[in-house]
Amino acid sequence: MHDLQQKQQLLDTRLRDLGSLLVAYSGGIDSAYLAWRAHEVLGDKMLAIIADSPSLARRHLADAVEFARRHAIPLEIIPTSELANPDYAKNDSQRCFHCKDELFTVMAAAQKRLGHRHLAYGMNLDDRRDFRPGQKAADLHGVTAPLIDAGLTKSDLRALAQSAGLEVWDKPASPCLSSRVAYGQTVTTGVLRQVEEAEEYLASLGLRQFRVRHHGDIARIEIAREEMPLVLSPETLEAISTRLKSLGFQHVALDCGGYQTGSMNRALSPDAMAVSRRVS
Repeated sequence: MHDLQQKQQLLDTRLRDLGSLLVAYSGGIDSAYLAWRAHEVLGDKMLAIIADSPSLARRHLADAVEFARRHAIPLEIIPTSELANPDYAKNDSQRCFHCKDELFTVMAAAQKRLGHRHLAYGMNLDDRRDFRPGQKAADLHGVTAPLIDAGLTKSDLRALAQSAGLEVWDKPASPCLSSRVAYGQTVTTGVLRQVEEAEEYLASLGLRQFRVRHHGDIARIEIAREEMPLVLSPETLEAISTRLKSLGFQHVALDCGGYQTGSMNRALSPDAMAVSRRVS
């Protein structure tokens, strides 16, 4: 715990040094803790920014807004138009770059309008080991990562959030809906709506950690192994199949491997991943 306190002190020092900032905020544990702590340290010299588009599930938007309201965090919702960018919609290994490039572009416009000195986002130390093309966009836009500056990992953030009594401390990861769409398949509002409605149905069954992966006519469902028994009855499986087929899927498959974060990235070649990691 002493080490955690030292890291939080480093974070606080970094935030004070930044002076004023806009925080890219999605409501997940990383950005939520960063926004909360920035508000604790900087008060009205910070503002959380939510980028609203069809790739953000309505339930996640509502949760993010409620967290900010509950903790009096200044918040602005700004629409983004990444789906209008053909380079994003074609959904290759660079999709996340184009998403974050759009996000940081609209945030930079807000920064100019409001006069804040810096832009920040919630990348933590563990993210450096993952495949995240959006980091390239952050570098190109000069966006700071205070959680990394403080040496904070995902488990550190969960522990600090729990200690602070923040309700998001054990919130499952909730990346954008486009991350469910198989690479090479065009991202459209219709495809994203299918995924969102399918996941809303699974959430209604009491599931917490799961994904609906969109493979064209096939919905591939990943569920955390410990939650799998909730659906392994003939009646429940039939209900899931019926509901997802009503959304337009021709086939519904339950992945026996269970939930795996970033499973879509397995389809990428090493060359594609290497290109995405390079910063131009």
